[in-house]
Amino acid sequence: MSTARIYQRPKNSMSSGRARTSIWVLEFAPAEAKQPDPLTGWAGSGDTNDQVKLTFPSQDAAIAYAERQGLAFTVVAAPERTLKLQSYADNFR
Repeated sequence: MSTARIYQRPKNSMSSGRARTSIWVLEFAPAEAKQPDPLTGWAGSGDTNDQVKLTFPSQDAAIAYAERQGLAFTVVAAPERTLKLQSYADNFR
């Protein structure tokens, strides 16, 4: 079984909204490299764990699931949110 990665979804850089950023995700690391299909050219592999992406309401719930299933996992810490405080007038300087 491959290693699972547990991380918190980042904020979408294309919008200011923070919807679904409190969700924690468990996904598996790829077990084999993807190779192009000779007929279609699409990249693919025989690893079906690449398609599995589980969501959890908290980090503790994701860790509890991984331990209950006997999965090896790593937790990726969420990056710190830094605010760039500026006024509207700063746009015209």
